[in-house]
Amino acid sequence: MTEQTNDAAHETVLLTPAVEALITDKSGYYVDGTFGRGGHSKLILSMLGEDGQLLGIDKDPQAIATAEQEFCADSRFKIAQGSFSMLAQLVEAAGKKGKVSGILLDLGVSSPQLDEAQRGFSFTQDGPLDMRMNPNEGQSAAQWIESAPEQEIADVIYRYGEEKFSRRMARAIVEYRKETPIITTLQLAEIVKQANPAWEKHKHPATRAFQAIRIHINRELEDLQSVLTQALEVLSVGGRLVVISFHSLEDRIVKQFIAKQARGDDYPAGVPVQFSDLNPRVRKIGKAVKASGEEVARNQRSRSAIMRIAEKIA
Repeated sequence: MTEQTNDAAHETVLLTPAVEALITDKSGYYVDGTFGRGGHSKLILSMLGEDGQLLGIDKDPQAIATAEQEFCADSRFKIAQGSFSMLAQLVEAAGKKGKVSGILLDLGVSSPQLDEAQRGFSFTQDGPLDMRMNPNEGQSAAQWIESAPEQEIADVIYRYGEEKFSRRMARAIVEYRKETPIITTLQLAEIVKQANPAWEKHKHPATRAFQAIRIHINRELEDLQSVLTQALEVLSVGGRLVVISFHSLEDRIVKQFIAKQARGDDYPAGVPVQFSDLNPRVRKIGKAVKASGEEVARNQRSRSAIMRIAEKIA
């Protein structure tokens, strides 16, 4: 996700298309698994009737504070702090397992998180090297960088950042930390930048490494795989799953999950089976949706967004 610092960065990406795809029953129970600063939730609530309900989930304490201050006067809304990988647990506690009308996931890091240097996500603003979506839980990026073996650092940067110079970057990080602890974002950005011999036009040379470390620290892909499986258990028949991704690793997981669940059970090649015998769980709704040219012109962050929609059929 490209860093933005202008006002457009705070605009919710694919806001109307996502919510319109999500809502099929104005009296339904919905989950916004990535509340952020409430852009999607606000529009969802405006489109629900008096009997509709919305559960928001977010790891970030600041997101929870926003929800409590701006949304909790609406009795139709509840907020829970945690990962969306807790989906089934939270839905079951609400007595809504198998009765959820729609789940929305807007993946990645939010613009307010990027814009606040103290959160440690930015490679253009100096701050403590943290990167945790919940700064009160787990290991910070600085703690991981300080202790991780060189091979592990290289593997993370390559796997989650698709960075071809991952080994050079890991080596530079390990050499630097022998002399000086790496505790700020600009320290790490400079180390990685100097280790990158092929800078891309219009892309900071530390972009992929920062993305990779953030994904690793927050277990983003593991949580995504977990929540997709749980979604099938909590959705009602006819319920929608709407996922907005911002890079290829996320989108690949979502695309493959929907394709597999729409295809159904695997049988050996040549075995004659009816389509109904395959037990497909979902149907794909339309093609992948991207931001319009108008939205991209207004908000560059939306340029890389891809939205996929599935509906539970069994």
